[in-house]
Amino acid sequence: MSATAYLQRLVRKLEVKQVDSDGELSYSEGFLKNEDLYPVPPERRTWAMLNYVSFWVTDGFNMNTWQIAASMINAGLSWWQAWLCVWLGFGVAAPFVVLNARPGAIFHITFPVVSRASFGIWGSLWCILNRVAMACLSYGVQASLGGSCVLVMLRAIWPSVENIPNSMPASSGTTTRDFMCFFLFWLISLPAIWLPLHKVRHLFTVKAIIVPIAIVTFFIWCIVKAHGVGPIVRQPGTLHGSTLAWMMISRTMSCISNISTLITNAPDFASRARRPQDALWPQLISMPLGFGIVCFLGIIVSSSSQTIYGEAIWSPITLLGTFLDDSPSHATRFAVWFISAAFVIAQLGTNIAANSISAGCDLTALFPRFINIRRGGYIAAIVGLCMLPWNVLKSSNYTTFVSAYSVFLSPIAGVMVTDYYIIHKGHYRVSDLYRPDKGGWYSYTYGINLRAYVAYISGIVINVVGFAGAAGQPVSEAAIHIYDLSFFTGFAVSASIYWTLNQIFPAAGAAKTFQEVDHSGMISRIDGIHDPEEPEKTQSGDELESDSKDGISEIVSTV
Repeated sequence: MSATAYLQRLVRKLEVKQVDSDGELSYSEGFLKNEDLYPVPPERRTWAMLNYVSFWVTDGFNMNTWQIAASMINAGLSWWQAWLCVWLGFGVAAPFVVLNARPGAIFHITFPVVSRASFGIWGSLWCILNRVAMACLSYGVQASLGGSCVLVMLRAIWPSVENIPNSMPASSGTTTRDFMCFFLFWLISLPAIWLPLHKVRHLFTVKAIIVPIAIVTFFIWCIVKAHGVGPIVRQPGTLHGSTLAWMMISRTMSCISNISTLITNAPDFASRARRPQDALWPQLISMPLGFGIVCFLGIIVSSSSQTIYGEAIWSPITLLGTFLDDSPSHATRFAVWFISAAFVIAQLGTNIAANSISAGCDLTALFPRFINIRRGGYIAAIVGLCMLPWNVLKSSNYTTFVSAYSVFLSPIAGVMVTDYYIIHKGHYRVSDLYRPDKGGWYSYTYGINLRAYVAYISGIVINVVGFAGAAGQPVSEAAIHIYDLSFFTGFAVSASIYWTLNQIFPAAGAAKTFQEVDHSGMISRIDGIHDPEEPEKTQSGDELESDSKDGISEIVSTV
């Protein structure tokens, strides 16, 4: 066998399963025929209301949410002001999640495919690349935090773990002990990545049972140990007037920024919904509830730690590690093991939900011939291992980067939401989302919707000066305040400009009335429902030209 023939055979073996194809595909054909990009068939729509409740409640149970109030209280807010910011932030973010999830729940397609409707068949690739880069980075960081949980869990069983000699060079940024714990967490995460998206809900169900029990136990234990809730809850805020107002606004917006990645790729999970309403009210209610409860527990436990140790320990794992100092009893060691093991499960579930699945969906769209959701998840895990995430966490710029990333994601969400509710008003031609030729609704200009990109860039530009200020450059106070509202300003500017451009240059399929319907009949055929009407009839731009007033009223009535 020649080298060329061997290479071709190897390439064929690496290809993933494609829809309606028995032969070798070109890149564009593979891009449109990957099985994980096609609408989800009925047998894989398994997410019911309780699955979305457990998803959001458990997504809040992680170390980041536990400590989210720490920076707020340290900045001068009282505990209740910080908690109010959390409720407002995640309460405001929830409707955006529901809005962007809707097309996924109706047409059973993931974020990469939904983004084609607004940005174009090929224009969507940049949005997908933005999301996958953040998912891979976050995977490594969350795995590093999970490694710290593994360390405390092992210390509770074998205290000698603390004394493992270090053989790692100083340039590595870690020690043998810490890398071992990180690698163990990384390793136990791999089986969870194997689960297909319609079955991974079982992981969140397990997490929803075990983790809250452990965290509430931790909460009660600390209150009993401190003989009360500690001094933080009696500590008044130190900010007043406009300074207090803008501090609360900026911290509220930081909560929205914290969830902006999940706002963008909300269709990924909604695509597996049994019914559209299953992805509506459960997400709208359980998301702020889950994050609000976990943040409250974190505040009280940290307040109790100040009574016990003379200083507030905001990291739950650091506090549990402190409990293991000075020859703890067997009961204490068991309790620490159980709670730290729960945090391991918490970090694992959060990493799968927010990063692994997102990276898998996005990489599938970027390399459809060779990657599916499962392979994409493993690629994210490998990238997370190779990026030395412990060094990223030590960088002072990481927090600024994460907060600033919503500057790039909110305009994407603004364009997508406006396109679905105001421009196309729920009218889709799903089969055209898989057509690269010029005859489809979403071919636009060489497969790129220039209206969307003008709006997207405008939504970024409005926050650029403020972003420079956050990075340490001298800028005006007005620019800083605009940046404090970066999610809203980016979303609003991109949405309004996108709407304006569509009034001047109407897009194919723009509609006058809101009706969630697939004009191609593709979803009906997948569902096995016979549609007696002609599914391929194309309506002209004039017949479907959008009316913004009708669109806004329909958004209110739908959501």
